Amino acid sequence: MQIVILRNICDEQTAYETQIREAYAEIDRIRDKDLRKSVVRAWRLGLERGGWRDIKDIPYAWNIQEVTNVEHVRGVTRIAADAAERQRDFHGADPDLDVVRAACLLHDVGKCYEYIDHVDSELLDDPDTTYATAEIPHSISGYALAHEVGCPLAVQRAIPHFIGEVPTRTLEAELVKSANSASSNAITQAAMGISLQEWIEQYSQTQ
Repeated sequence: MQIVILRNICDEQTAYETQIREAYAEIDRIRDKDLRKSVVRAWRLGLERGGWRDIKDIPYAWNIQEVTNVEHVRGVTRIAADAAERQRDFHGADPDLDVVRAACLLHDVGKCYEYIDHVDSELLDDPDTTYATAEIPHSISGYALAHEVGCPLAVQRAIPHFIGEVPTRTLEAELVKSANSASSNAITQAAMGISLQEWIEQYSQTQ
């Protein structure tokens, strides 16, 4: 019986990891293999604890469900990586691209926890409410997941992307934050005809 249970757990973990790697081709652009594994593990834990059956069922926002979180995270990762390369080319800066990509890929992993109450229950399979709750903002629970799986501090501190969450922001953190704003503004404009700031002012207190 124990062998069967362990096999089922291993099969579920493998299925999640396959989903994650298929959703985020950008993981393979991270040069450090241990960091790649940490990014996958953080997402796997988030999906397992949130009870998500499919990573692509997590929406971008509780009231913008026609855009997936996967689409947004990929957009943020590409925007930030492109910006980092331009910073190198034009300004001689030296942002760590592994840190940028890993932090971007994890900046919204906390939505695995936060958004369980905003989708049809058919999309979920027994969320673990020890973790899965809207009480903790996703940028903070995302930081906690990155910490739990052993991501470097440079990655952890670039994940909280709201003003005031981290006192001293690094170049990599600023790249994540600005790329997130660029992607989010594009999504809110296309979906609702408003800017990200207007969305925040209208809806942040109504979840």
